[in-house]
Amino acid sequence: MPPNFLNQGKKHQSFTAVILPQKGQSDASPPGLIVSNVYGSNGFKVHFMDKQIPSLDSRSLPPRIERLRELAYNLWWSWHEEAQDLYCALDPLLWEETEHNPVALLRRIDTDKLEAAVTDVAYLANYDKVFRTFDFYMGESDTWFATTYPDIKTHTIAYFSTEFGLHESLPLYAGGLGVLSGDHTKEASDLGLPFVGVGLLYHMGYFTQKINADGWQEDIYSELDPDNRPIKPVLLPDGQPAQVSLDLGTLQITSKLWKVQVGRVPIYLLDTDLESSDPDLTNDIPRLYGGSHLTRLLQEILLGVGGVKALRFLDINPQIWHMNEGHSSFLTLELIREHVVEGMSVEQAANTVKNNTVFTTHTPVPAGLDMFDVDLITPYFQPLWEEIGISREQFIDFGRQDIGWGEKFSMPRLALQLSGLRNGVSELHGQVSRDLFQSVWPDRKIDEVPIFHITNGVHARTWLAPQMISLFDRYIGRDWIYYMDDPSLWDALDAIPDQVLWSTRQEIKIDLLRFLRYQARVRWAAGETTPAHIAWSGTLFHHDVLTIGFARRFATYKRATLIFHDFERLREIVRSAERPVQFVFAGKAHPQDHGGKMLIQELCRRALDPQLAGRIAFLEDYDMNVARYLVRGVDVWLNNPRRPREASGTSGQKAALNGIPNLSILDGWWAEGFNGHNGWAIGNSHAFWAEHEEDRADAEAFYEVLEKEVIPLYYQRTDDDLPQAWLTKVREAVKSAIPYFSTRRMVKEYAQRMYVPSIRQREQTDRELWIT
Repeated sequence: MPPNFLNQGKKHQSFTAVILPQKGQSDASPPGLIVSNVYGSNGFKVHFMDKQIPSLDSRSLPPRIERLRELAYNLWWSWHEEAQDLYCALDPLLWEETEHNPVALLRRIDTDKLEAAVTDVAYLANYDKVFRTFDFYMGESDTWFATTYPDIKTHTIAYFSTEFGLHESLPLYAGGLGVLSGDHTKEASDLGLPFVGVGLLYHMGYFTQKINADGWQEDIYSELDPDNRPIKPVLLPDGQPAQVSLDLGTLQITSKLWKVQVGRVPIYLLDTDLESSDPDLTNDIPRLYGGSHLTRLLQEILLGVGGVKALRFLDINPQIWHMNEGHSSFLTLELIREHVVEGMSVEQAANTVKNNTVFTTHTPVPAGLDMFDVDLITPYFQPLWEEIGISREQFIDFGRQDIGWGEKFSMPRLALQLSGLRNGVSELHGQVSRDLFQSVWPDRKIDEVPIFHITNGVHARTWLAPQMISLFDRYIGRDWIYYMDDPSLWDALDAIPDQVLWSTRQEIKIDLLRFLRYQARVRWAAGETTPAHIAWSGTLFHHDVLTIGFARRFATYKRATLIFHDFERLREIVRSAERPVQFVFAGKAHPQDHGGKMLIQELCRRALDPQLAGRIAFLEDYDMNVARYLVRGVDVWLNNPRRPREASGTSGQKAALNGIPNLSILDGWWAEGFNGHNGWAIGNSHAFWAEHEEDRADAEAFYEVLEKEVIPLYYQRTDDDLPQAWLTKVREAVKSAIPYFSTRRMVKEYAQRMYVPSIRQREQTDRELWIT
């Protein structure tokens, strides 16, 4: 597939923007137009309009390629390049305009292009090959889970997450948590777990980022049209939409259900565009991470309580309930209510729920814990506590958290108290979590707190560059994908000739640089670019220069601007005549994080400084597509958070899969992933009392390792102009990443340490109850 650098960053290129009337004026859309709302940070409400086009269900496709419609609604295509090629080949420009969205492409494509494909022998051969692979995958019965645990292969595992990052065409994610959920789901499909996901359909997902000429982040919210996305409504036999209703005392809401198919795994989403008894109260619920604490509370009630009701409505009765972070932990209260209605006491119901529920925490600091004012939460749960026969105070006890100056209702505490197994997402984060949540078990020492760790991983086929996959196919064998968690398999990397490996890495890097330039060109053509944008867009980058990448959420503790701590030293590094360095950054600050936005602004302003010679770039609107280019194309991956505030940090794992060494603080996954040969550590595990001392020490360590180790190694060449010693690092990065830090290992570990033990415990409990 050709590089996806056409039209990126221009979300609505084919549309006409119209400023609509404000209060008291008509908000009606002209007839015959599809309308998508956009809310800018300046408060203006903008509509983007395109000619009316039919839904994909009503679009006629040539019978010979009719199954393109079916595949468009299964995200299996998102991690199979050859499947994406089927859509791209029909109309490459439209494929880019639609942000690699097969549903949108098939709705808009000209009929003559579909007819041309039917007469293209090569296209049809690829079509048939892809569908043979797809049909085998979907029909496979001897999956890893089915063959390893044949007696429980139909015991359903329900996975609840507030975000799912599956692909940029379905923007239901804000960052790492959502992408981790998406990777977890894809791997569950690959391994054949009896898995079902539950989440929310946000009509205004995470914002589109625009950087103005002053370097300030502007947050643009656009309304998602489900008909134009790889998602389908759940329908009743009579064709009416399936709905779930919640009685929340002073508020009644009804939500439609949607389904996303991810390989073999369905994800059911509750629609945030609600029917509500108080529309003003629920107006902001469709926005991901937007609105007030009340909005967040209602979203989490919809996810947790509504999610359980949705599965029951669909006649899906999970044996295990997995809460990915505390956002969904209200599901435990709904399960208790169900058991009490069936005749259990509250204590019995709580114990039963605990045996059937597992919890993953991703939070490394108290400030990140999800908590609500008690008076905010109680009005919506009064019907529940009255139904199960407990008092208001007993209800609050489920999540009561003393914060020193009062009490809150803590979602993580609720999850911890009503789950049987609990984990952090790296070895270090497991230690941090035991300390953070020790108050839940005050009679235990910190090292006895029942929270272990399962280190995060990444879905290999999603994040590997196609060129690296081809390399593995050639030198390891096409079946490597089935055995990737076997470390001995990767010894075969040593058989790849240096010239082949280096040229492959350079080809991928050139793809990144083309992407940077095309982004700038598209903005320029659209009249959105100033000279400042050109200066920080990476257009002056060169493929022969050591390129270091940094991409993640712009939060202050992640210290994106640490490299500027000693400006003169950095200037000498980037301007070196013989061994220069260039840095590319990407990431979004939370809309309410003023400090994070200031970091972006500082970085962009620094990039304009002529003394840095155009060697600093900021890539706008970080999403999964941008991330793929970065984690595949740079030479080194940089991560320098304040330790130990990085729970895992999977972006570095994605880079390592592609043979990119990490240069990182020993935090998150790198604290266990660094082996001395696969990258470099910045500093050590020393703890600092003052942040300015930590910044000074870590900046010094960064410059030291960069100047004395990273740069010399990269530019060291053999007689045939190959960086042989560098390529040893490249091979070791892959060898140490894929078998240990892919979701193949991770999901197997979840099965072995959480899902299967919980299922066995439930079976044992059921047998004991039957005997008594």
